[in-house]
Amino acid sequence: MTARPHSEACDRNKDPILAVLKGWFLRPGVVLEIGAGTGQHAVHFAQALPHLQWTSTDREENLEGIRQWLDEAALPNLKGPLALDVLQAEWPLTKADYAFSANTAHIMGWPAVEAMFVGVGRVLEAGGRFCLYGPFNRNGEFTSDSNRAFDEMLRSRDPVMGIRDDRALFELGRRNGLGVLADHSMPAKNRLLVFGKT
Repeated sequence: MTARPHSEACDRNKDPILAVLKGWFLRPGVVLEIGAGTGQHAVHFAQALPHLQWTSTDREENLEGIRQWLDEAALPNLKGPLALDVLQAEWPLTKADYAFSANTAHIMGWPAVEAMFVGVGRVLEAGGRFCLYGPFNRNGEFTSDSNRAFDEMLRSRDPVMGIRDDRALFELGRRNGLGVLADHSMPAKNRLLVFGKT
């Protein structure tokens, strides 16, 4: 078995994100996590939010590492990991009360970002919440020199990657029945956007 994956960024951002989620993921329900990465967020949030059934998903090649975190935690309200490519027509969950995704929109190509919003709009119940965390441009402008440099690094790795503009994300939400409820400033020039299923 390979070593359990670990992200220092997850260690740094998990508590600030959790503080915001506590204000939005209030009622008992099912959470669909898109792009669980290492699995660290899933364990931390499920442990702190026992009223939620947290279901982690990611692309097939990342599931083994996530499974190591989930198996070790052995939390009764932590499900998965399930294979999910947002471009799939069928998602492994057909209904959810909440959706969460961190640091995915700048890694996915734009068609995948569009597909993520389509899928979330489809599976979220009325009144559901979608929290999307990451670096986002504001009104077409970088919010910091560090984000500009990060964007250049991403695009040098793969031209389909890049920091997304908040206006484009808000429009994707609108087209898929997801109105903008909040825009939280987060540490390290990141933001957490909250959408609500109308």
